[in-house]
Amino acid sequence: MLPRRLAPGDEIRVIAPSTSMAVVKGKQVDIAIDRLNNLGFTVTFGKNVYEHDEFFSTSIEDRIEDLHEAFRDTNVKGILTALGGYNANQLLKYIDYDLIKDNPKVFIGFSDITALNLAFYQKSNLISYSGPLFSTFGMKIGFDYTLQSFLEAVTNDAPYEIAPSETWSDDLWYQDQESREFIKQDGYLVLQKGKAAGRLIGGNLGTISLLQGTEYMPSLENSILFIEDDDESHPQLLIVSFNPCCTSLMQKG
Repeated sequence: MLPRRLAPGDEIRVIAPSTSMAVVKGKQVDIAIDRLNNLGFTVTFGKNVYEHDEFFSTSIEDRIEDLHEAFRDTNVKGILTALGGYNANQLLKYIDYDLIKDNPKVFIGFSDITALNLAFYQKSNLISYSGPLFSTFGMKIGFDYTLQSFLEAVTNDAPYEIAPSETWSDDLWYQDQESREFIKQDGYLVLQKGKAAGRLIGGNLGTISLLQGTEYMPSLENSILFIEDDDESHPQLLIVSFNPCCTSLMQKG
């Protein structure tokens, strides 16, 4: 189920199903709002996005309230998640998946938000997007490639090609927006040439691993798997995660 594409004038709701918006710097928020406004979108925020506890998240009830309200509100056409984190999977058994199925909307996030992306697809058949967080729109420099990909994915009905970026970065850009480090690259690194077709399923490696063996994990049969990884994971985890033998041994241990 593919949601309606976004168009100028549409309202985009920001919710925080994982880490609170309270950790996002004020100037970063201003840049993100201005950028989305300049594209013709209206930005609104969930009632509880700035609430936080000692872990810089908030209660399951508060996060579920904002998520359900975003899908329930007919004025809202797209939903951006504020940040990733570690606890979006706490929400899965409390979500009204029929509400989501009856109100399909563009839903975007990555990292820990993968838990919601995959659960929405498995339980509601909603196709969502592994893409920029609201906080990412507050990136002052080096956002052009991501912005173009965002627009092609959620505002365009025509097929498009995901071309490699000319540069990439792995710096802590949100700590110092004026001092960025970009690394040049020459196309993709191809490990084995070939062609394939299938459903595109994936996201954050650690979060996918959390969902394996649960009712919220889509089947990977006839799919093209994409992986988002970070310095909290390593190649060995990928081998264990998708090797049934190793997974069984891990569970028995």
